[in-house]
Amino acid sequence: MTVLEVEDLHFSYESKEVLKGVSLRAEKNEIVSILGPNGVGKTTLLRCICNMHRPDSGTVRVCGSDLSAIPSKEMAKLVGYVPQKADVTRTTVFDSVLIGRRPHMGMAFSDRDLEIAWNVIESLGLGDKSLDFVDEISGGEFQKVQIARAIAQEPELLVLDEPSNNLDIANQHITMRMIEHVVREHGLCTVMTMHDINLAAYYSDKFVFVKDGMIAAFGGREVITPEIIREVYGIEADVIDHGGQTVVIPCREQPQYDDIVGPGVGGRRRK
Repeated sequence: MTVLEVEDLHFSYESKEVLKGVSLRAEKNEIVSILGPNGVGKTTLLRCICNMHRPDSGTVRVCGSDLSAIPSKEMAKLVGYVPQKADVTRTTVFDSVLIGRRPHMGMAFSDRDLEIAWNVIESLGLGDKSLDFVDEISGGEFQKVQIARAIAQEPELLVLDEPSNNLDIANQHITMRMIEHVVREHGLCTVMTMHDINLAAYYSDKFVFVKDGMIAAFGGREVITPEIIREVYGIEADVIDHGGQTVVIPCREQPQYDDIVGPGVGGRRRK
């Protein structure tokens, strides 16, 4: 089932065109990673998908609904967004997750709202932290709270901006495994921006490579090739299969950077 449809999306900041005719689709129970260098429009694309930015032209549909044409409360029932940076307030873990039920509440939170919030908290291993204040928990735990809040919305589409950012390697994999578990358990469609290609390759089903505001490649692991890495990032790299996983290994020698760091710097030591 197709959940997300982005068609011919254009977006500009003042006179600078950031997105140039972007089109993509994402399915239920699927994790899609958006990859590319800094400043190519990855986060802007996410913000357009979440209707936080209005595109100059093109459409974003979630479950067939044009997001530009529905009220924000209805949109929040379709899309859950986890930003790269979120404000830390003096609220408990439970209350922070319960806020995710606002799109569904009437005059007050119902027993069902409380039950859903608690179930999500427990499923993400935060039960013993439910009464802790979010400004007193670890960065990894706070990231879990943000994801739990989005899950409590019961969205069809989960959107995450750099979910592994500023986490050590252990917490990166803990967070990504948690996202993978949530997607499979709830049958969500998930779209996220990533910088780490290998981490994305380990946990994602499809990949969107963005270059200069346009899609350079879109598909499964078959699109992760040395040619695409060269085109998008401007570096030479080997792409290997390691135990069934796709791994990108940048070459030590990058001649195109000799003018910046000097010939041979960062390369193999000469005998």
